[in-house]
Amino acid sequence: MSFEHGSIVALAALAASAASPLPARAADGNDGTRNFVVYAEKDAFCGWPANNGVWSWGGTEILVGFTRGGYRVTGGHNIAESGQQAWLARSTDGGETWTAWNPDGYVGDDGKSVPVAAPLDFTAPGFALRIAGTGYHTATDPRGQFFVSPDRGATWHGPRSFGALADAPELGGWELTPRTDYVVRGPQECLVFMGARPKGEGGADRVFCARTTDGGRTWGFLSWMVPPSDPHRAVMPQTVEAAPGRLVAAVRRRDRKTNECWIDAYASGDSARTWSFASRIGEAGGSNGNPPALIRLADGRLCCAYGNRTTRRLLARTSADAGRTWSAEAIVRDDYFSGHDDADFGYPRLVQRADGRVVAIYYFADKALPQQHIAASIWKP
Repeated sequence: MSFEHGSIVALAALAASAASPLPARAADGNDGTRNFVVYAEKDAFCGWPANNGVWSWGGTEILVGFTRGGYRVTGGHNIAESGQQAWLARSTDGGETWTAWNPDGYVGDDGKSVPVAAPLDFTAPGFALRIAGTGYHTATDPRGQFFVSPDRGATWHGPRSFGALADAPELGGWELTPRTDYVVRGPQECLVFMGARPKGEGGADRVFCARTTDGGRTWGFLSWMVPPSDPHRAVMPQTVEAAPGRLVAAVRRRDRKTNECWIDAYASGDSARTWSFASRIGEAGGSNGNPPALIRLADGRLCCAYGNRTTRRLLARTSADAGRTWSAEAIVRDDYFSGHDDADFGYPRLVQRADGRVVAIYYFADKALPQQHIAASIWKP
């Protein structure tokens, strides 16, 4: 396992071969928001935390995933198509300094998915679950797969199989396109929220819920959150338990004809057996939009963050009524600059610290670091 430090130590070493030093601290916002560099590397493209996942423990330790590859100007995502890797970054001080590395036994490494042999304990201290499928950045399994860590991401075991889930009659032979979104309901019960689409048909995803009650040994289709009858793309949900018995998910939406992109909220009052539209959270702009991040704050409000690629801003809204209505948009960050006419940023994940501040982790480019890198912003909603 090879380690590289994504904060001051590594950035200083990388600066030796760069035209100018790579900062470990980005310019702060005018509203008290503090911005940090999670990981940046000369001639590398780093992106898409929302495709990879985030985990946290104790209000101070944060683990986030991202994709790393070579930097190549393409007119789209400036990442080399070959050699992409799934990386992790860890902070033990609430998101202010970070260490990043390419883990062994993780997404993108060789290996055939196998069933879970002994039941998992989803409530075990240090447990983390990483879910993958097909259709994006290092993930290639159309039947879906997952990896588990017993020690806060230090080691991983996988890939593990979802068994016959992809054969469920409700899915009709579709391929699975999940990212990491799950809600633990007990030691052996877990809900997983996944995308699925007709094979090879990009942008046609819909969202469903799967469940295990035997520690991951078997998985079953539970419900459609956004069914195939819906005319618009629905993918990359992030789901929280907003109140006892009420689940709320923020979902990435797109009209494939007009390219209008936005974020919707869906809710379930019966433990994910049925779902209904709750609200339209915000607009994600053009250029295929952005997925949302969603957390439940300690005071009971929901906080949702997302990028708008038209305005080139990272935005956040809160809800005090379990996703039915939302506050005005707050600007988390608006200094995007890549040197190219693109808007390739966002895909945030959120964590709340023990002091009540929220950490948004996303990919970004600015005048100091015009190549895409992983950044973090810390603010108090």
